[in-house]
Amino acid sequence: MGVRDAFGEIMRAADAALVVVTAAENGERAGCLVGFHAQSSMSPARYCAWLSKANHTCRVAQRSAYLAVHFLTAADVPLAERFGTLSGDQADKFAGLEVRELAGGVPVLVGCASWLLLRRTVLLDEGGDHVCVTGEPVAAQSGGPFRPLRVSGVGHLVPGHLNTERPHPPTERAP
Repeated sequence: MGVRDAFGEIMRAADAALVVVTAAENGERAGCLVGFHAQSSMSPARYCAWLSKANHTCRVAQRSAYLAVHFLTAADVPLAERFGTLSGDQADKFAGLEVRELAGGVPVLVGCASWLLLRRTVLLDEGGDHVCVTGEPVAAQSGGPFRPLRVSGVGHLVPGHLNTERPHPPTERAP
């Protein structure tokens, strides 16, 4: 088994929890389903989310000073479907959802009991197909313990964009 195959097998077994990341800039809202995210520091508190360069959300988040990370429960498959299969380049993912705007106009999904609002501190593009956004939590809400929605729970979803669908130039909408 090659490194790439072994890496894929290990990542599937890790079965990451899923979140929805939202951002806004100059009235433009965006959000996407994210499987790459983690706490990256305890003191000071920091959290990272890696956003696909193919997604509208990545382009908005690169201009936004804030982003929100919504922690999905096992019951949140419909939100995962909406934010994981629709393209923000062609659809308003927030249509019909109850949201409230926080710092910078970042939409927070009222239906999600647990979320973080991050002030962006670092943006890292090391050349892969995702960009890492690191932020300092400036607001948070916990709905208490929950069973997270995991990658294995949404294997039937077809992404709104493949990771190879990067727009050119990278600040524009994807085709």
